[in-house]
Amino acid sequence: MRVDVEEPHLTAWRSLLNAHATLVGKIEQALVDASLPPLAWYDVLWAIRRAPERRVRMAELADSLTISRGGLTKLFDRLESAGLVGREPAADDGRSVFAVITPEGSRMLRRMWPVYARVLREAFVSTVSPREAKTIAAALRRAAEACTR
Repeated sequence: MRVDVEEPHLTAWRSLLNAHATLVGKIEQALVDASLPPLAWYDVLWAIRRAPERRVRMAELADSLTISRGGLTKLFDRLESAGLVGREPAADDGRSVFAVITPEGSRMLRRMWPVYARVLREAFVSTVSPREAKTIAAALRRAAEACTR
């Protein structure tokens, strides 16, 4: 059975993928130019930072990011070696481990955010109106929710 994706949805999907790849590339380059770690480090640090009590179970952290559990373990090891994160055993479950952000990890987030935000302002905020941003967010939220049903 043939299933087609018709216009304008196919164009919207391609535009989403292209915009994502282009923006991520621009952010990555800006971080390199500022002698800062890669965007993946920011994503992990921010996910922990925004969690209640600034700690999250490793399994939940992996689920919240677009990275495999094995990939997260390797990345987390690098962040831990840099002193940005740590592991704490979960008191209620001997097998679970919490990822925690260190004070140095919080400082790194504060150094990375202005670079990240500058690229977002230049390439996204300046080209997408607040109304368009709300529409994009709502549409993408619905698409994400459809994947969980």
